[in-house]
Amino acid sequence: MKKIEAIIKPFKLEEVKDALSEIGIEGMTVSEVKGFGRQKGHTEIYRGSEYTVDFLPKIKIELVIADGQKEAAVGAIVKAAKTGKIGDGKVFVSTVEEAIRIRTEEKNDSAL
Repeated sequence: MKKIEAIIKPFKLEEVKDALSEIGIEGMTVSEVKGFGRQKGHTEIYRGSEYTVDFLPKIKIELVIADGQKEAAVGAIVKAAKTGKIGDGKVFVSTVEEAIRIRTEEKNDSAL
């Protein structure tokens, strides 16, 4: 099993969700997060004063999938989230040793 964590721009959430749904991936956890990468935030002017916004709003999507779905899922996320501009985000893939569905106590792939 693989865990995919994707940090994307907030307005791309629906497109990513739809792209994953099209390839048969339904379950995911979505969090509103803040962060920055190379772009280091940006400056804004509010009531005549300039200030730096270090942490930009982002969306973090987490999903655990079977090994065979990894390439399709990563491809769908990247294609749907890409704008070609700075701050598009990142996708991280890691290995999951075990998954357990609490209600039925099913384990691993059957728990997904």
